[in-house]
Amino acid sequence: MEPVRLLRITTMAFLLCGLTLGATAQQGAVKRLTLKEAVELALRNNLGVLLARAQIGDAEGTRERQLSGLLPRVNGVSQASLQNRNLQVAGISFPGVPVTVPLFAFYDFRVTGSQPLIDRQAYHGWKASVQQEQSARLSYTDTRELVVRQAAGLYFTSQAAAARVQAAESRITTSETLEKLARDRRSQGLATGVDVVRAQVQMARDQQNLLVAQNAYQTSLLSLARFLGLEPGTPLELAEPLQFHPVEIPVPEQAFGTALAARTDYRALVAQREALAERQKAAHARYLPKLAVAGDYGAIGRTFATLTRTGVLAGNLTVTFFDRDRNGEQVQLTSRIQGLNAQIDDLARAIDQEVRQAILDLRSTEQQVKVTEAVLNLSRRELELAQDRFRNGLGDNIEVVTAQDAVAGAQNESITALARHADAAMALVRALGLPETSTLIDTGKP
Repeated sequence: MEPVRLLRITTMAFLLCGLTLGATAQQGAVKRLTLKEAVELALRNNLGVLLARAQIGDAEGTRERQLSGLLPRVNGVSQASLQNRNLQVAGISFPGVPVTVPLFAFYDFRVTGSQPLIDRQAYHGWKASVQQEQSARLSYTDTRELVVRQAAGLYFTSQAAAARVQAAESRITTSETLEKLARDRRSQGLATGVDVVRAQVQMARDQQNLLVAQNAYQTSLLSLARFLGLEPGTPLELAEPLQFHPVEIPVPEQAFGTALAARTDYRALVAQREALAERQKAAHARYLPKLAVAGDYGAIGRTFATLTRTGVLAGNLTVTFFDRDRNGEQVQLTSRIQGLNAQIDDLARAIDQEVRQAILDLRSTEQQVKVTEAVLNLSRRELELAQDRFRNGLGDNIEVVTAQDAVAGAQNESITALARHADAAMALVRALGLPETSTLIDTGKP
């Protein structure tokens, strides 16, 4: 093999090896996520947010098109033609006059323009498009708030799953210690083989529970990564553990007023109703006079040398006397407004319910956190006492195994209460219409 060719092959091999190692290292890098980072990823990649953003562009285009009906229009027209005419068709037939005019050239260079002066229909149509754009923007914000709520819920679920893995690992450590104690007590003749087997069974059960908890944790990370729009198989790790953060609970009546003023889904419906009201005015204006001016200015002639400047300025007044379609449009718009009013009233009641339910859940979960924490401390104390009794030969390890189960149950209840409290806090923030501005997202604390 030639030296140059060998050098090329060797260089390509090193490059491919380097790219492979780089890709493997990049794929193997664990991405540590805070709650704020998870929310930012969701807002950047979630399909619902992208579609809602596209609807804003559509509404902006509609507004621009409606505005164009109120603005001047200017066109440039150039015409150069070579033609002849049949005079008989035009009604000109005299002796000695040829039937067909010979070919002649014709040039016309002109600028035309028009400007509506009074057009209430176009004006209210533009105002309706402005309100519709505002509704689209509010709907986009509402979609973002829903995505924030969902991303936070998935993050809390993964936090709870991670806490259960840690609890299961701690229980395995305890089971190993108690299994060794049972074997030591048996070697000293102070325990039976049943005690050892019972401790080993408990340790095996804890190992099985750890496998289940690890699988649930990885499954929750897959769901979180999918919602955040990350590449499949991206290794994730939560940077913030599940913790309790006290939340100031508002007065329901005051919270409802705050929610109505802030909830973008409610304001979007109100903006839609305003748009329909403007369209009603536009429909009524179809019978009103429309005044516009139009004109043109340019040069016309048979040859370039004979081009003559000409122009016209005209005013146009248009009045509609009969338009049956207007009545049908009015009935249609009235029906839509009635439907929107019903939606707005129903959403107001739903918001009130959401706020009150979130406040109830927050109060309940806060008490649950305190109660489950106390139960967990008591169950741990019970395990310590049962362990001391078994170590001192005051009984077998049935009490120890029972206490271990009590600790496991108390840990799961405590983790569930913490996750519910965090989710309830986020639900209240969503009910108040303030998820993106909440300090819960920025610092992990409500």
